[in-house]
Amino acid sequence: MSDETPEPVKRLFFALSCSPEQRKAIGHWRAALQLRNGRPVPVENFHLTLLFLGAVGVAQIGEVCTAAAKVRVPGEPLRIALDRLDVWRRAGALVLAPEQAPPELLRLVYALEQAMLPFGFEDAPKEFRPHLTLMRDYRTPAPESPTPPEFFLRADRFALFESHKGRYRALAEWPLVPA
Repeated sequence: MSDETPEPVKRLFFALSCSPEQRKAIGHWRAALQLRNGRPVPVENFHLTLLFLGAVGVAQIGEVCTAAAKVRVPGEPLRIALDRLDVWRRAGALVLAPEQAPPELLRLVYALEQAMLPFGFEDAPKEFRPHLTLMRDYRTPAPESPTPPEFFLRADRFALFESHKGRYRALAEWPLVPA
């Protein structure tokens, strides 16, 4: 038997936050859909994931933050249209997604993926599909909406979040526009 206790880990991901006003507007719009299927994502957890890292050793978080701070940022705030309601059947998720992802967003995600490669978090990075999750365990077709989704996520920074017991907490953040 080993005396070693396993290194503590945190479930981490990089994301763009939604402003409280954006969260509230999206939450009201979702409520108007009168969904009877799935589990609603708490409004305070609305975000757009850039890169999921998974279980990261607590001792490694400082190095992850140092690498993230060196990522080449767009140099301007991001504005992402969330204008399509979609169901991801395999994931069982109802999501808001952009019809067209802005090139600056794709470049930021690629730069983050490259910065995290030395850490070997993911076996194979998944294709980036920008989205904001509205519902989990969602198993029916996309609902008809009385008003089409027309939200704009505006972000002037990206953050490293911890997922703990269904709550998300920002551990560190970096501006998209250098000071």
